[in-house]
Amino acid sequence: MNGGPEPMSAAARRALEQELADLRTERATVAATLRGGEQVGDRADEADELQRGTDLDHLDTRIAEIDGRLREADVAGPPSTDKIRVGSTVKVRFADATETTIRISEFPEALDLTLVTADSPLGSALLGRRAGETVTYDAPGGRTTAVVLSVGDESA
Repeated sequence: MNGGPEPMSAAARRALEQELADLRTERATVAATLRGGEQVGDRADEADELQRGTDLDHLDTRIAEIDGRLREADVAGPPSTDKIRVGSTVKVRFADATETTIRISEFPEALDLTLVTADSPLGSALLGRRAGETVTYDAPGGRTTAVVLSVGDESA
């Protein structure tokens, strides 16, 4: 990525907002089980209490990460339709002449064959490119190329 605020696709935003809601629900459940200042029973109860405290810390950390990423995306604005960035929809022609439209995302989404993550070989080769450019990247069958036919925003 470029080091500044990165745009986010609508699908990635929805996924993060859902994860955030789920984490907040889980956090409330875990927090409700903590005894606070009450006396803890035996060592097993004490260990359970410590584990729940650790779980709460992990949940708080992830919640803060997602909140920060969503704020960053708000600052960055919508994905570019000029240069390929996270959130872009890109039509490409591969070396075997097949054409397909793919989305560049930060996060993998189960069963979405049109999605390419930004840190994958093709995704990282495409980032920052424009329509008309050719990229070379490592594929399972060896180095190959793809031509960028068009760049758009996923929500378009």
